[in-house]
Amino acid sequence: MASWSEIEQQPPALAARARAALDTAAGARRHKTIATLRADGSPRISGIECWFEGGELRFGSMPGSLKSADLRRDPRFALHSPTIDPPGESPAGWVGEAKIAGRAVYEGPLPDDGLPGDLFRADVLEVVWTGMDQTGTRLAVESWHPGRGVTRLERD
Repeated sequence: MASWSEIEQQPPALAARARAALDTAAGARRHKTIATLRADGSPRISGIECWFEGGELRFGSMPGSLKSADLRRDPRFALHSPTIDPPGESPAGWVGEAKIAGRAVYEGPLPDDGLPGDLFRADVLEVVWTGMDQTGTRLAVESWHPGRGVTRLERD
């Protein structure tokens, strides 16, 4: 597993594209979607906010939430950036979509900003970015996995 700063060092271009799709500081929408596993092993999809801080991808959850209970019991997760359509006039300018999978590490309560909750950081096992090639005519999918590095597929 890798911290976000390790991802930025290994496949820096992919990390930059994925971060642009996830990071509100880079203009991404605020609300993302996270998949967790219920106690019976079935999937749960929930809204979540994430941010980058200190070389880590972090996310929080309201105290007592089901997704927090899921993550504390079974830390596996999949995070998906906001979904937006490519711009019709210039599809090459689409920021794309990012998917991150890994394990959530519980770090304690959220920092005291008036909102109680649980704080997690991501140990990353997979980064996937889906967007358009530079010409805006082909779909591009890049992925990173530990030990395999980056792969890229394109299709019409």
